[in-house]
Amino acid sequence: MTKPPLRVAIYARFSTDKQRDASIDDQIDSCRDLAAREGWHVVGTYHDRAVSGASMFRPGIEALQRDAKLGKFDVVVAEAMDRLSRKLADIAKFHERMEHQSIKIHTLTEGEVSEMLIGMKGTMNQILLRDIGIKTHRGQKGRVKEGKLAGGNAYGYDVLPGTAVNGKAEHGDRAINRAEAEVVRQIFSDYAHGLSAGKIAEALNNEKIPGPRGGWWGTSTILGNRDRGTGILNNELYAGRLVWNRLHFSKDPDTGKRNSRMNPGDRVTSVPVPHLRIIEDDLWNAVKTRQGAMKTKNTDVPIWDRRRPRFLFSGLMKCGCCGSGFSKVSKDGFGCSAARKKGPAVCTNMAVIKQADLEARVLHALEHHLMDEEAVRIFCEEYAAERNRLQATREAGRADLEKDLASVIRDHKKLVDAIIAGVPAEQVKDRMIELDTRKKTLERQLAAAPARDPIRIHPGMARTYRERIGQLIRGLADAERMNDAKEALRALIEKLELVPVTAEESETGKPGLAIHLHGALASLLRLACGLPVHETTVAGAQTQKAPRVARRGEQNSAQSAGADLQGIDIVNELVLVAGTGFEPVTFRL
Repeated sequence: MTKPPLRVAIYARFSTDKQRDASIDDQIDSCRDLAAREGWHVVGTYHDRAVSGASMFRPGIEALQRDAKLGKFDVVVAEAMDRLSRKLADIAKFHERMEHQSIKIHTLTEGEVSEMLIGMKGTMNQILLRDIGIKTHRGQKGRVKEGKLAGGNAYGYDVLPGTAVNGKAEHGDRAINRAEAEVVRQIFSDYAHGLSAGKIAEALNNEKIPGPRGGWWGTSTILGNRDRGTGILNNELYAGRLVWNRLHFSKDPDTGKRNSRMNPGDRVTSVPVPHLRIIEDDLWNAVKTRQGAMKTKNTDVPIWDRRRPRFLFSGLMKCGCCGSGFSKVSKDGFGCSAARKKGPAVCTNMAVIKQADLEARVLHALEHHLMDEEAVRIFCEEYAAERNRLQATREAGRADLEKDLASVIRDHKKLVDAIIAGVPAEQVKDRMIELDTRKKTLERQLAAAPARDPIRIHPGMARTYRERIGQLIRGLADAERMNDAKEALRALIEKLELVPVTAEESETGKPGLAIHLHGALASLLRLACGLPVHETTVAGAQTQKAPRVARRGEQNSAQSAGADLQGIDIVNELVLVAGTGFEPVTFRL
């Protein structure tokens, strides 16, 4: 019996946008040639363009790993190990994942990749990666000492074309952009004379002057961070000093997110660049003096208290006109931040809502408008029907896997019987290996496929919700329970959209703000089912710890107000089935 050809996935990558885009095609063509020589069948290609091999958070390599779990290929082919990753830990983990799926790794330069090869070549690649970083850093430092910028451009300057030096193009030269430089001078002058950053940004937006990235000016664009040297007012280049290496960056190995940290002062390089000066020393010093006078920190307040929302709905209020946040604009009123800091060119919503009025209307809605008993009944019916539909789809796939597995087991048994009957084992060896591999693959897929779980949502959840929301609201008046109650109530709200209304549109007959409350569906239903809203919440006078949320295919049960909630993964499953018909509560108050 002819053995079917191995299915091959090809991966290609190049590191920077300075390399040829055709490099990807060249790598794939070379890998196709290898597959043709070996008699393999190419079933897919994956690639990442201008992405560093120092991280596995790349769309191409992630797609390849997803398809590997689905059993779409038997071999991964790449030009070299460093195309897959330059980090020893990453390439070792990638090999482990592929080995778990019974997938081999081949490269044009190293051949079949084994554990020993990973240990040797992976270490060399990681050392090379470190050496590249050191040499790049050294080259940037040399460029900075010559008065050239080693990174991106700053507002107020134009990038000059590279100059040829010893046959190579040298970059990093800048020239002052006269129009933008005048804006920088105006910002420094206005700020030094007492104008706030918000008012400066508003004036620039009213004059239709594009910001550094072409958008609107904002307070943070001007103020930035004094310690990190960010923002218009903190860029020492304007004062004729090029400061480099103030920060260093590292990637979180779990998330791939790039984080920045301050470098010690002895590692920071500062070079005078008088030809790039825009601001005179007197004006620069006046701005620094004002910044120093305004710099105050309340060190008596613990960090965990400083990070708590100051008001009940802080951070949840959004302007219905521009989408910006609402903040405190008076002693007891909230208004659109963008309208006040960026001006009418960005937003014209200058309406103000009193804090007491906002909180009273929202709390009343949470207690009396949400979880209408008839709406809950309809939701329970629709939710159960959708879950059953999805379950039927999953069961159909599971039934197919079970049928295939039974067929493979029967075929394997027939071959064993044939050997017992006298058929030479060599004649059926390849077929038995193929069936054994297929059997293991099907067993893994069945183990991952979820089994059927019961679906029960108690219709009395509306009453449970109303009882618990009342407890939370009462908890706001209790010093011991206030913080927990506040956090639990905030978790029920996705956002509060505040939209200006005219006197004719308003129910009170006066112009003001209508509140569109967008509920957080998963949190609302957790509360309605008697479960904690988040990590800790208030139930009566006690704080309960949230139970572990069941993974797909596991059982998670909770008893509250007579509701038997077996097998319901509220957080995960609702994301799947809550379509447009289940959008929770978006209504006007």
